[in-house]
Amino acid sequence: MNAKLELARREANYTRYQPGQTAGHYESFFQRANHPTLPLAFWIRYTLFSPNRHPDKAIGELWAVFFDGETGRHVAVKTETPVERCTFKRDDFFVKIDEAQLGPGRLAGSAASGGHALTWNLTFAGDAQPLFLLPLNLYKTGFPKAKSLVGLPLARFNGSLSVDGETIEVVDWVGSQNHNWGAKHTDAYAWGQVAGFDTHPESFLEVATARIKIGPIWTPPLTLLVLRHRGNEIALNTLTQALRAKGSFDYFTWRFHSETASVRVEGAISAAREAFVGLSYYNPPGGSKHCLNTKIAACELKVVRKTSSRLSAPEILSTRQRAAFEILTDNRGHGIAVRA
Repeated sequence: MNAKLELARREANYTRYQPGQTAGHYESFFQRANHPTLPLAFWIRYTLFSPNRHPDKAIGELWAVFFDGETGRHVAVKTETPVERCTFKRDDFFVKIDEAQLGPGRLAGSAASGGHALTWNLTFAGDAQPLFLLPLNLYKTGFPKAKSLVGLPLARFNGSLSVDGETIEVVDWVGSQNHNWGAKHTDAYAWGQVAGFDTHPESFLEVATARIKIGPIWTPPLTLLVLRHRGNEIALNTLTQALRAKGSFDYFTWRFHSETASVRVEGAISAAREAFVGLSYYNPPGGSKHCLNTKIAACELKVVRKTSSRLSAPEILSTRQRAAFEILTDNRGHGIAVRA
């Protein structure tokens, strides 16, 4: 095996933050999964936030959202804890924020705010290798400033949630365990993930369209895409490919297209306004970003294989309500209530 890839896999969930560093930093470990058949999903996020030049103000943030597409009543909570009461290990996969813990195969904790409360006691398992949305060499560079990876694609969760006192049994909900970090949040992005399509339960999609502001200049949309399908990984994620690809999104609909000499992948992710919750993310350089977040979106993906002589028939992968869909924006006119 490639030594760099082996090392990257082994360290996928090691914390990158160095305690006391003066450079601003955020780092999140989030878990999410969908009910096998119903429009129900959870998202639980353990975050370290340290503002630029103020490591003394570093905190741990604990987020939890339960999406209920049956009733339309989504519950979102967040708590903040001084970093002195947190553990983020740099040489192992272990996170603790107050009494909430996360490590290999298990997460447990609780959070409450705004008159709502969520508690979780969950196990997760799977045999998929980590998935890297960026080329490996970019995880060691200053560009882009935000990094992300999937520590465990197609993770299978079991256990229970308590949502405002109501117990939700989690039995073989499929999702993922994820890790992201950086010196600042991406200026604007759409991010999506499907952990098992309705039509192809073993396929996994990770995709993002981002725009980055360099001084006063905005880059064109950059679209990165990795699809694991039929035992192969289609990685359309070099910077050159990201520039060639197409991606456009508004608040509730996103279309993307990436193509090489051997394959074309195009897709759409969408959800109704009512499927989203608004969250406010502190940004290490200052200020905050709004994240419009749903885990019960629809996705349709078209994959076309190409050879020197012909194109294959398009293969359609789809899900009605199992896609993750997030938009990060500075615009405050989106009309989504910020819940946490």
